[in-house]
Amino acid sequence: MEAAKKHFFSDLSVMLGRSMRHISRSMDTIVTVCITPIAMMLLFVYVFGGAIQTGTDNYVNYLLPGILLIAIASGISYTAYRLFLDKQRGIFERFHTMPISRSTLLWGHVLTSLVSNAISVLVIILVALIMGFRSPAGILSWLAVAGILALFTLALTWVAAIAGLTAKTVDGASAFSYPIIFLPFISSAFVPTESMPSVVRAFAENQPVTSIVEAIRALLSGQPVGNDIWVALAWCLGILFAAYFFAMWVYKKRV
Repeated sequence: MEAAKKHFFSDLSVMLGRSMRHISRSMDTIVTVCITPIAMMLLFVYVFGGAIQTGTDNYVNYLLPGILLIAIASGISYTAYRLFLDKQRGIFERFHTMPISRSTLLWGHVLTSLVSNAISVLVIILVALIMGFRSPAGILSWLAVAGILALFTLALTWVAAIAGLTAKTVDGASAFSYPIIFLPFISSAFVPTESMPSVVRAFAENQPVTSIVEAIRALLSGQPVGNDIWVALAWCLGILFAAYFFAMWVYKKRV
């Protein structure tokens, strides 16, 4: 058993190193992921912020959680793209001829997504600080925020893995992320849900992004989190486990 674990982790380190080298050679992907969320943050804070009533003095504080989720939703599309290319080029078949743990091929891409999206999140937070973002949150609250964002990234990355393995074209591999990027716009990410029409409000208050945004916002502002954090964790873990098992099933069936 110990030998099998050691074999798995050594194979995983090789696959992770391979995927990370692809990222290091094309840092423009991280830059591209950051540009749109940062541009949106600038637009909403300096153009629309004065007209939006959120009950807070600093709109960038209110806006930041949603912007971070949009950045992650944009970043995971590259995982689907890279998986699709590996599948098209026969990379999986080549690795399968070698004595390596097969699941590490997917895990290498997934962990690379976690690292690259973490870098994007840090860049956006730095820009938000320049724009006036301030948080009284302590270290435990920041760790809780990091944990939620990591779970959200892992959940969406496994969804991206399904898209990358099942897509017929390059465009199809990344197109799945568009609806996910759009979800924060129908949530409390930009405006309170109380201002929305009843039907839209019902959807906004019962979709995963709102609970995740509210939990992160409360943690960063030093306010009581309430049930939002448990709802957010339930959504993230539910999507994560469902997407993981389905991605593995598709991987074993198609590759």
